[in-house]
Amino acid sequence: MMKYRMKPVVIDAFQWLPLSSDAAAKDIPYWLIMTNYSVGPDNSLLIKSREGTMRANPGDWIIQSVKGEVYPCKPDMFAATYETVDTGGV
Repeated sequence: MMKYRMKPVVIDAFQWLPLSSDAAAKDIPYWLIMTNYSVGPDNSLLIKSREGTMRANPGDWIIQSVKGEVYPCKPDMFAATYETVDTGGV
């Protein structure tokens, strides 16, 4: 059987923190503001997508994919899949 490796891609992401913490609305990236989302119970983030409403709990990462889709990712999966990229200040 063949084995495959995921192609390296660079994505935009930020960690969702409760609005009552140091994270303020100004920290929400523009690409999420342009998405259909709302803040739900317990400061969860509800993101409406083609697949339905996805819920991000405080501490989850919010990812914008290469194709512009926005979705949540649990911290352990994010750490196992992604690493910081030096963009040279871009």
